[in-house]
Amino acid sequence: MSAWPTNPSASARHPRPKATCRRPHPGYGFLSENAAFSQALADHGITFIGPTAEHIRIMGDKITAKETAKALGIPVVPGSEGGVPDYETAIGVARDIGFPVIIKATAGGGGRGMKVAKNPEELEIAFRTARSEAKNAFGNDEVYIEKYLQKPRHIEIQVFGDGKGRAVHLGERDCSLQRRHQKVFEEAPGPVITPAMRAKIGKVCADAVAKINYIGAGTIEFLFEDGEFYFIEMNTRLQVEHPVTEYIFGVDLVREQIRVAAGMDLSFTQDDLVINGHAIEVRINAEKLPNFSPCPGRVRMYHAPGGFGVRMDSALYSGYSIPPYYDSLIGKLIVHGRDRPEALARLKRALGELIVDGIDTTVPLFNALLEEPDVLSGAYNIHWLEKWLSANFGD
Repeated sequence: MSAWPTNPSASARHPRPKATCRRPHPGYGFLSENAAFSQALADHGITFIGPTAEHIRIMGDKITAKETAKALGIPVVPGSEGGVPDYETAIGVARDIGFPVIIKATAGGGGRGMKVAKNPEELEIAFRTARSEAKNAFGNDEVYIEKYLQKPRHIEIQVFGDGKGRAVHLGERDCSLQRRHQKVFEEAPGPVITPAMRAKIGKVCADAVAKINYIGAGTIEFLFEDGEFYFIEMNTRLQVEHPVTEYIFGVDLVREQIRVAAGMDLSFTQDDLVINGHAIEVRINAEKLPNFSPCPGRVRMYHAPGGFGVRMDSALYSGYSIPPYYDSLIGKLIVHGRDRPEALARLKRALGELIVDGIDTTVPLFNALLEEPDVLSGAYNIHWLEKWLSANFGD
């Protein structure tokens, strides 16, 4: 007997809902890199708008991802061949590649389970602490070790595959302005990346994802120092900072995700992708400076900036209550200009127009950064922001 209501009048009033969405898009949040979710959808004949569960699993484990990247011809940072089980093994690896080194959780993210050691004494403490943090954060205490680069930039390459052995790259984004391994300011193209560098590393990345029949959007992240790229990880999803790429190439990455998930071809080729101008994104967080403590609460008034070359991605509105349970990101302000100076000027003007009254946000941070010569010239690396915060606020 069916469990559905048998009362005709009840059935008529409350008909069984029909499945209207057979291709869910996970955004870039909780489910976007969840292999179990992707697999569950596939098992029920539902198309996931994103990579296959297998690719999410491969790239979700940082050791497997590094091994895969190396096999595909992507340059990697010198380090352990796999997980490091104990301190004795760790010290052996560290002496082989040379101090300083960084210990990373294999299942890590957001900077958790990451510790730097400059000598054997620091390594013992860092190794133990990293494993403990990884266990608490991810339920997995496996860690690996890499050479710690001194003044690298964080450069990521946007790739896109059609799942049929074809792929393209959409240049790079420079995400080097970070606090505690969290990006706050992203721009494209990268201030120090030349066209020759872009073409070379872009082709390596596009060829790599094409070889594995990757489908949809993905980002291959690198540390960049002295003209060399070193693989960090691959994010098998749309990135928070994807709008800067959309601006400079004039494409809609979400539209392309939907197209390839439906079995269609990409609407552009590599030759169609020509950089136009410069774009910058800043992450507007509900945080109180200078300690960056979360600042949930009610938004009394919200006014988004506008005008040519300005985009504000946010769900805010006047009267909205920001909950304390999730990430503090409440909006992304993206600007586009004919060149980097124009984009910076447009960002300064847009920040002045943005109103989020009733809570504290990170807007003052960006106003201050836009007065810094190193930011204006693009002469920064992944350590610059934390050093600046420490010098100015003792962060």
